[in-house]
Amino acid sequence: MIQGVTMCAALCISAAAQAQAPVYDVGNSSSQQTANSGNSSSTLEQRITVLERMVDSRTQMQHRLQQQLDTMQGEIDELRGAVEVHTNQLEKVLERQRELYLEIDKRVEALKQAGVGSASGSASDYSSPAPSQPAPSKPQSPAPASAESESDAYDAAVNLILKSREYDKAIPAFQSFLSSYPNSEYAPNAHYWLGQLLFNQQKWSDASEQFNIVIDRFSDSPKRPDALLKLGVIAERQGNKGQARSLFQQVVNEYPDSSATKLAQSRLSGL
Repeated sequence: MIQGVTMCAALCISAAAQAQAPVYDVGNSSSQQTANSGNSSSTLEQRITVLERMVDSRTQMQHRLQQQLDTMQGEIDELRGAVEVHTNQLEKVLERQRELYLEIDKRVEALKQAGVGSASGSASDYSSPAPSQPAPSKPQSPAPASAESESDAYDAAVNLILKSREYDKAIPAFQSFLSSYPNSEYAPNAHYWLGQLLFNQQKWSDASEQFNIVIDRFSDSPKRPDALLKLGVIAERQGNKGQARSLFQQVVNEYPDSSATKLAQSRLSGL
């Protein structure tokens, strides 16, 4: 009896153990892990693709902004050149007016002297004439033709840029002007324009030479901050970011109120 009870209990325990044992589907688990791994790889690739697109978009935007800045700088240079031409023409008009006023004063004075002479003529008819003396020679003033030709030569070179836009002809025109009038008041502007024309042709070395002349020889010229800015742009184009940063910062420090400073600050933020 006891043996039968023992056997019955053993069978119950065995059945219970078999009922509680977990069952795993090895094939389904492996497939699920593979699917999860594939989804993770796909998600990572998608993220990388999105990041690459964002970087490309930002690079293209910076490139467009850089082109716009270069275009604006060129337009500013042309506007300044136009102002220079108009200022020069206005100075010519004012000078001509001064000459006319002087001529009118001389003629009025001559008429007054003639009136006084005719009034006293009757009293001097019977007096012996005074011995004639040679009129004192007046120092000859320099002929204004040279000054006009200097101004005309500069205007002609500038007009090749602003009016006819014949940039290739403007380069020898400015070179000829500087050769004929190296000490002209227009020399710093001529050197700057020549540097700008060479800059547009990407002749970095020749352009830098002209901008350095403006910086070193004409420290009071209003073109000096623009020349410093252009040297910084050339350094940036040549991959010398350290020198470019130094030149842009020099513009900001020395000419904080100039229009070149705003462009220099924009360049600094992009380095």
